[in-house]
Amino acid sequence: MDKSSEYPAPVAPLSNGGGTLWVVATPIGNLGDMTRRAVELLASVGWVAAEDTRRTGALLAQHGAQARLVSLHEHNEASRLPRLLRLLAAGRDVALVSDAGTPLLSDPGARLVRAAADAGVAISPLPGASSVAAALSIAGFAADRFVFDGFLPAREAARRSRLEALATEPRSVVFFEAPHRIAACLRDVAAACGPERPAVVARELTKRYETVLRGTVAEILARVEADADQQRGEIVVVLEGAEERAEEVDADAMLQALLGEGVPVKQAARVAARLTGGRRNALYQRSLALGGRGSSRG
Repeated sequence: MDKSSEYPAPVAPLSNGGGTLWVVATPIGNLGDMTRRAVELLASVGWVAAEDTRRTGALLAQHGAQARLVSLHEHNEASRLPRLLRLLAAGRDVALVSDAGTPLLSDPGARLVRAAADAGVAISPLPGASSVAAALSIAGFAADRFVFDGFLPAREAARRSRLEALATEPRSVVFFEAPHRIAACLRDVAAACGPERPAVVARELTKRYETVLRGTVAEILARVEADADQQRGEIVVVLEGAEERAEEVDADAMLQALLGEGVPVKQAARVAARLTGGRRNALYQRSLALGGRGSSRG
């Protein structure tokens, strides 16, 4: 598909008098998580592009803010771009919000941001709540690197295919799932990634009925199937990253080469640990399993 047809023709970069497109995060549940800066901004801008104008209107009313609302969702985003770009070109500030959390993370808005950037519009984030960051922060898995996969496919075959592709991902994996599919999804996770894969299922984060299930995929699945309440609300799933099998294979090959040259087991384990980052004790045991013999040398 020709992506260029999705966007209006580029316009000349705006002058300093042009408006700013603000990308504003809103609470994922608890309204108390609305930042003061976000309240002040939404009270001052002339226009707010919202995924659901009724929901955003209620949020604005809750905080005593007023702004003109224009709907912007997956079905009308392309047709809304010319109007919003004209407002920005005329010097009007526009805020972009989704139903909850940070816009563009499995929410509409990417077309508007890209078109605004192409038109030379100033674009600025107003950070705040994100269910992805919230779930990662309490999962207890490595979060220095992670993969966010949005919503998994609804169809079983496509969902299993996606999970099989993620099964060997060494980084933590985060995705959303619909409540009526969470049990089927976890069964597919168990099949693709193994029932013993550590996981966290965070439901209704920051809301009254927030629950966080921890354990293996099999353990969490059993709890979800036994409690219908765990199949309601908004759900974020976090999987611990898979062991990096490629490093294990490289370590084996290295150990076999060293042992084949007559290098003592302890020395081979020490060299392999330094070069692969593996644990020396584990590599020593692996050397013995590969046929090496302990030695007082090294």
